[in-house]
Amino acid sequence: MGEEKLSFQTEVSRLLRIVANSLYSEKRIFLRELISNASDACDRLRYEAITEPALIEDDPEFRVRIELDAEARTISVADNGIGMNRDGLIADLGTIARSGTSAYLEQMSGDAARDMALIGQFGVGFYSAFMVADRVEVVSRRAGEEQAWRWASEGLGEFTVGEAERDGRGTTVTLHVRDDEDSFLEPGTLRGIVKTYSDHIGLPIVLVEDGNEDTVNEASALWARPRSEIAEDQYKEFYRHVGHAFDEPWMTIHWRAEGTHEYTTLVFIPSQRPFDLFNPERKHAVRLYVKRVFVTDDCAELLPQWLRFLRGLVDSEDLPLNISREMLQNNPLLARMRTAIVRRVLGELAKKAEAEPESYAAFWENFGSVLKEGIYEDAENRDEILKLARFHSTTGDGPVGLDAYVERMKEGQEAIYYIAGEELEAVRRSPQLEGFRARGIEVLLMTDPVDEFWIPGVGTYADKEFKSATRAGADLADIAVEGGDAADGDDDAVDRGRVDSVIAMFKLALKDEVKDVRASDRLTDSAACLVADEGDLDINLERLLKQHRQLDTGFKRILEINPNHALIRSLAEAVGKDATAQRLSDTAWLVLDQARIMEGEKLPDPAAFSRRMCEALARGLEAG
Repeated sequence: MGEEKLSFQTEVSRLLRIVANSLYSEKRIFLRELISNASDACDRLRYEAITEPALIEDDPEFRVRIELDAEARTISVADNGIGMNRDGLIADLGTIARSGTSAYLEQMSGDAARDMALIGQFGVGFYSAFMVADRVEVVSRRAGEEQAWRWASEGLGEFTVGEAERDGRGTTVTLHVRDDEDSFLEPGTLRGIVKTYSDHIGLPIVLVEDGNEDTVNEASALWARPRSEIAEDQYKEFYRHVGHAFDEPWMTIHWRAEGTHEYTTLVFIPSQRPFDLFNPERKHAVRLYVKRVFVTDDCAELLPQWLRFLRGLVDSEDLPLNISREMLQNNPLLARMRTAIVRRVLGELAKKAEAEPESYAAFWENFGSVLKEGIYEDAENRDEILKLARFHSTTGDGPVGLDAYVERMKEGQEAIYYIAGEELEAVRRSPQLEGFRARGIEVLLMTDPVDEFWIPGVGTYADKEFKSATRAGADLADIAVEGGDAADGDDDAVDRGRVDSVIAMFKLALKDEVKDVRASDRLTDSAACLVADEGDLDINLERLLKQHRQLDTGFKRILEINPNHALIRSLAEAVGKDATAQRLSDTAWLVLDQARIMEGEKLPDPAAFSRRMCEALARGLEAG
């Protein structure tokens, strides 16, 4: 087969343009990324060889070789791992088959440092080679196959694939170094990069220099060493290797379980949110090893989906090496490991939350919405997660935990009040919160979609019921307004009988458009708001279900009006006067549509709203 010229996937082309033109200061990480890929290839073949030993019988010692040719200006990184065939080269190097790729790349801003950080989160380290090379060639031969293949590109939108020759399985990546990157053609530079970034790799990394071979790393599994022998920088580089990340770990959790069953866990919590955190598949990214042999990075039974922000590995001494995916699904040992790991992670988070609340707040901002999925899905660990949960609130003093909320509840307050919505600032400005603010009642602001699902399942915390501020049952009458009753000074000005007449006329005008119209004790500044009746869906939950086409028809809402608002008082004064019936009807519709707008809802009849608004403005100008 002759050489083919193919085009990169659009997303890859965009990445390559950013990388090739980058002024990123840490260009040395290209070697770390290539070595990490080589190590992964060896891990995968080591596991396949458990059931197919013939794959490695002619070359059983895994290694990575780095060869430098200063005269030809090339650096080659070779491994004897699983290798790739033609289809593998095209799929792995020419496309990014990941959900959400296009949306993620929209975040690219043109700022080199920020974009490279995003690329690191995205996990496409192979392309970092183009930071130092103007041409990259890959020759690979898949284990068990005779034909080798060559992939080559200058990173300009196209690549070629054709047949090649290679002695033995594995992959060789050759970089043609740019003219302005001479420092990477020095053996000492490459040696330093390996010692700094890849010393933890658990197989030999050999530097070939003037025909001499020198192993330049420790070549032992870092997680198998005692914690006392591992420096923080070593943990940091191992995290970047195992997580394909560019940031630093926010937390490192490393321990060895001994006794009836033995296993080692080394997991990290990132300091930045990985790009695929909300991928619909919700897979975790912790690898399973058995006796330091990589088994799989797709073991759903190892960790719950609500801990998918973790990066790292678990190495068991007791699981069989040739364990199948079917055996993993119902393995009692794996279930016990999972339980212990979850408890350990939650315990470490609890310690961090108490010792370093500001740092914990940053963690919660990144991963709290994922952790809260566990409240809904994991009854066994629900109480522990609830204690870890943090929420924005109307006090504005930063994230608050439920224990702190309960401690500072107002006298006479019997419920934990919350309001749910899509955007924090929009929720904070909601008119439904006016009465709560007037009484000094703190309300939790819920803006994660999962909040609408776990709250009904939990129901209470510390014997206090969760109650939505957008429900009609949020009774505030028993709690005094701070500084006295705000309505006292207006009682004489408001004829309650006439207000009742306004309500009656609103009901007559709106008919079946609302479930009810009633006077509100929650409003202080706004004229009206919509609330959900007890037993009906919360307003935000209904909106979410409609967006996902899980609900066709909505619930009718209750329109609450503020008797002390100037508009409602004017309407009360106008009751009974000539020629006001139609105006009251139009005003009722305007008030309802205004309440809908405040809720972020679409108006069912924008043209009618516009007509009524224009007529009301005209009357106001005529009266002026």
